[in-house]
Amino acid sequence: MLIAAGNIRWPTVTEALPILIGIAAWLALYIAGMRRLRGTPRAVPGWRVVCFCGGILLIALALLTPLAAMGDDLFWAHMLEHLLIGDLGSLLLVLGLTGPLLAPILRLPGMGALRVLAHPVLAYLLWAANLYLWHTRVLHEAAVRHDNVHALQHMLFLALGMNMWMALLGPLPKPAWFGNAAALGYIVAVRLTAGVLGNIFVFGGSPLYDVYRPGEAQWNISAGGDQVTAGAVMMIEGSIVTLGLFCWLFLRAARQSEERQRLLDLAAERGVALDTRRAGRAVAAGRGAELEQRILAGERFAPESPV
Repeated sequence: MLIAAGNIRWPTVTEALPILIGIAAWLALYIAGMRRLRGTPRAVPGWRVVCFCGGILLIALALLTPLAAMGDDLFWAHMLEHLLIGDLGSLLLVLGLTGPLLAPILRLPGMGALRVLAHPVLAYLLWAANLYLWHTRVLHEAAVRHDNVHALQHMLFLALGMNMWMALLGPLPKPAWFGNAAALGYIVAVRLTAGVLGNIFVFGGSPLYDVYRPGEAQWNISAGGDQVTAGAVMMIEGSIVTLGLFCWLFLRAARQSEERQRLLDLAAERGVALDTRRAGRAVAAGRGAELEQRILAGERFAPESPV
């Protein structure tokens, strides 16, 4: 099963091979998309490539190092493993994606459903339900005891984690109402949902899971201490991510406000009637440069109907 060196155990080749094949497939698809877009105006920016590779690296660290084996022994290690896969890793993978990269996938039969799943409300509900269901005693202990259940757990954490981040940071179209204020509410909802679970582990009293008892004895850590550490890891990671997201949202709001005003000033100079809402929607959708070209071409815009 595992090669042991004291309490440190590495996955065997048999265990690691399926994971390596999956990672190689993801990288191959990503590289193929990059090559397809190279030399065009839609080429993938270097920082996105770094983010995608960083996400792959975090997932590999969670699944191909002794942390994977420790996750069967200790709750805090299991928690860290899942945060690397379903929160940080999925976040970086989404940051590595662009619309042109996803376009061939979205054109496949049935894949248009991704646009529905990435709606902010549905994405949040699916992610939250998955998070809490896997931390019920029955499902959580089943994942620790059975490799197939554990693999399903990892796949759902990754898929629904990416879907949750896609609704906020991904390249798919967002609902018209999902502006900066709604994005702030989305971030708060996601972080509070995870924070409540973390608080349950820290302040909930008696340990929730018995499956870790043998591992906790082997590592000389109490069940209560293990659970409190798991909750603390969850809360600290969430706090750091939340701070980063708030900074990102503030900078995005400032940039969008500046770009929107620049477009309105340009339209006024050119004698083009441009509605503030039209300019705001174009900037929010990342189409400010396209609108600028239309203004420079002297295009006339129909008045916006009141809503």
